[in-house]
Amino acid sequence: MAFTRATGKHRGPSRMARRSVGIAGAATLATTGVIGTLASPALAAETDNRSVEDTGLTKVITEDSLADRLNAQAAAQEQEAFEAAAKAKAQAEAKRKAEARAKEIREAEQRAAREAERRRLNSFQLPVAGSYVSTGYQTGGSLWSSGSHSGVDFHAAYGSSVVSVGSGTVVEAGWGGAYGNNVVIRMNDGTYTQYGHLSSIGVYVGQTVEPGERIGISGSTGNSTGPHLHFEARTTAEYGSDINPVAYLRARGVNV
Repeated sequence: MAFTRATGKHRGPSRMARRSVGIAGAATLATTGVIGTLASPALAAETDNRSVEDTGLTKVITEDSLADRLNAQAAAQEQEAFEAAAKAKAQAEAKRKAEARAKEIREAEQRAAREAERRRLNSFQLPVAGSYVSTGYQTGGSLWSSGSHSGVDFHAAYGSSVVSVGSGTVVEAGWGGAYGNNVVIRMNDGTYTQYGHLSSIGVYVGQTVEPGERIGISGSTGNSTGPHLHFEARTTAEYGSDINPVAYLRARGVNV
């Protein structure tokens, strides 16, 4: 028996048309809030079978989370870099201050050392340590050709060290007639000192000496009645320009 395919206005809707109508109806119902109770099983199944990725939500969430993490890491790294730079700057500043302080201390020590050396070089002392005057200045008597003592005698056992009373330059070192072995020093302040009756001389003409530097050994050479040191203070290197040796030393801080 033959069947005839329906045509014309009585033709039933196609499958695609029916699906479009169903989807449209479902969309309409979804807007009214009743899609959950009225959706056809076929539409519900089709909706359930669509992957979450089809909506694009997972991808957006994943990208946002990654961006947040990267931003957080960048912020943390920036903070660490800032703190490291601040720490390095603080350390550099501390080092600079420490070096500046060390330099100040060194310079202060150097100034103190220079000042101490200056005071030492400008200081005066006894020509024989711990000695005393045994014969005073201008004491009269036949022992001296001029009729009086042109200097002072310091007590000194034979072989005692004789030192320069201050800083100066040796201008005479040798035999001095009645003075025996003697040394004459031009002091840095322009005055002169003389040391007589030495048993030996330990310096030479032109040599610079400092306070307390040994210049010879005490004895009894020349016009002497026993071991001692004859000491003179002069305004020139020549005999006859003598000044009071005790006053000379006391004026320069020596306890005589």
